[in-house]
Parts: sequence; structure tokens; C-alpha cells
Amino acid sequence: MATVKLIDYEEAGPEVRAVYDDIMATRKSDWVNNFWKALAVDPALLRRTWESVKQVMAPGALDPLTKEMIYVAVSATNGCGYCINSHTAVARAKGMNDAMLAEVLAVVGMANETNRLVQGFQVELDAVFADGGRKT
Repeated sequence: MATVKLIDYEEAGPEVRAVYDDIMATRKSDWVNNFWKALAVDPALLRRTWESVKQVMAPGALDPLTKEMIYVAVSATNGCGYCINSHTAVARAKGMNDAMLAEVLAVVGMANETNRLVQGFQVELDAVFADGGRKT
């Protein structure tokens, strides 16, 4: 159960309704999910978060499916069941299949394991990796 009252469209004020309308128009949907309804208790937070999500998740150097798969990966690492399920649904709608999801989660598991090993062993970074692979 949410820790705040979810704000449905019908009971929302004009500022929240404007954001909800933009969410539905952008996503070509006729409904707003519970995440946004929870954030609507603070209209400024709702607007700011929506604008950021809209900008970050828009097509760019990475295609929308890749962005959704990254979102699933980070959500799995953070243990956010809501985000795992909602972004898996969106990724599936954009073409992700079971094999792709399994591979993403295998990479997540491997990265988490090796990250912890590096942290535990306090492994120093190799000089060749210091510039992130950029040739200067």
C-alpha cells in the first residue's frame, strides 16, 4: 500500500491534470500509472520528475528499447519491484523477449558479483582503464 493517497485524474487540480495529460499524450495511453499518482501529492515533484524522465528516456544515442532494458537492470539491482515490472512491460512492448530479459538479468547478476569482489579485495584500477577507454 502506498504511503500517500494516490491522486486520480478526477480529483487532481489543474497543475497535476496538465502533467497527467502530457504523460498520456506522450505515451499514447489513456491512463496514468500509480507512480505518477503518488508523486502528484507534490505537483512540483511530479512535474520535475516527469520532465526529467521524458527527456532521459527519449530517443537519443541509445534507442528506446536499450534505455528500457537499462532501466530494468538498474531496477533489479536496486530491488524496485514496481520499476522492474513496469519497465519490463514497456521493454516487452518495444520488442524485448524472454531471452533478452534473461541475458540482461545475467549481466546484472555478474556485474553485481564482480563489483562486490573488486570492492572487497580493494583492487586498484589498471592504468590502461584510467581514462575510461578514451584515447587522449
